[in-house]
Amino acid sequence: MTKLTLISHKLCPYVQRVAIALAEKGVPFERIDIDLADKPDWFLNVSPLGKTPVLLAGDTAIFESAVILEYLEDTQDPPLHPADPLARAEHRAWIEFGSAILNDIAGLYGAPDEASFAAKVAALRAKFMRVESRLKGPWFDGERFSLVDAVFGPVFRYVDAFDRIGDFGILSGLPKVAAWRRALASRPTVQTAVAPEYPALLWEFLRKRGSHLSRLMEMRRAAA
Repeated sequence: MTKLTLISHKLCPYVQRVAIALAEKGVPFERIDIDLADKPDWFLNVSPLGKTPVLLAGDTAIFESAVILEYLEDTQDPPLHPADPLARAEHRAWIEFGSAILNDIAGLYGAPDEASFAAKVAALRAKFMRVESRLKGPWFDGERFSLVDAVFGPVFRYVDAFDRIGDFGILSGLPKVAAWRRALASRPTVQTAVAPEYPALLWEFLRKRGSHLSRLMEMRRAAA
């Protein structure tokens, strides 16, 4: 069996989706965390984009999480994509939708002022309303855990952090999304995709953004 090594950053949500898929498939792998603020030379040699994740399959480097997920589907059982080609294509599209949500989340925690923050909240809520209309439950497409579920597990970790700061209404009135969020949080493969110190690391990362959200965090701390 080809040795698999996952090059990781402790906070990277794209790493988490790969770690979840590997765990769901029961594939042994080594995980190496790096500091993206101080990238080692060997990492830059295997990551043309300078980003995580990178999966080393033996001596071959595979980068970009969507490509890594497809490689794992091609090489490791059990499959996490549906067998039907049309359904599989739809799932791939929803994986991209999950990436778009992560982009909006980054925009939210980086928003410099209240107006831009509110715009990102509205954009996120609109996307989750689309998800609500597609969800079947208990998983994205029904009874079978899929790669779409693996992609959204890391998404809700940000929502967990946001909920500690305030009620921004991102998921309010979306019962299917709420149930899916709970199911993902209790899934062992989702839980083990991050280290125990992840919540504290994410909190500190958000606090240091110098953003509107960061200021809300400081106000919350001052009021405590």
